[in-house]
Amino acid sequence: MASTANGPSMAPHAAPSLNHPFRIGWTAFAAVLMIFGGAMAIFEGIAAIARSNVFIATRDYVFRFNLTGWGWIHLALGVVIVLAGCALFTGAAWARVAGIVLAGLGALANFLWLPYYPLWSIVLIAINVFIIWALCANPQEEEKSV
Repeated sequence: MASTANGPSMAPHAAPSLNHPFRIGWTAFAAVLMIFGGAMAIFEGIAAIARSNVFIATRDYVFRFNLTGWGWIHLALGVVIVLAGCALFTGAAWARVAGIVLAGLGALANFLWLPYYPLWSIVLIAINVFIIWALCANPQEEEKSV
């Protein structure tokens, strides 16, 4: 409480701080997951480019594409996701938005990758969903209760 000549006055409710520990924690969590998920996408891409005979696709899958092409898509997307994950550590708002968009693209790419590597695709889809959730988490509710 601040004191003025007319008596005590209530300070207006402060705007949420961008450096609140709740927001920093979830952003760091999302950044680490993006770096991990991007690295795994890079490894998927390298494996698909180097040895396309390692993966076996189901015959009757609707989204059937060239495996080498998928390798290049995963490689490029993985590199961009890792870079965006590193940019999240700076706290830039554009990195937060880019992280949400890239995690969505990563989830879509892994959904289309399901016939080639089903279990790992499901794991990476879950990681991308956690990234989106962590970047969209709303810290204002926590601040009001403090």
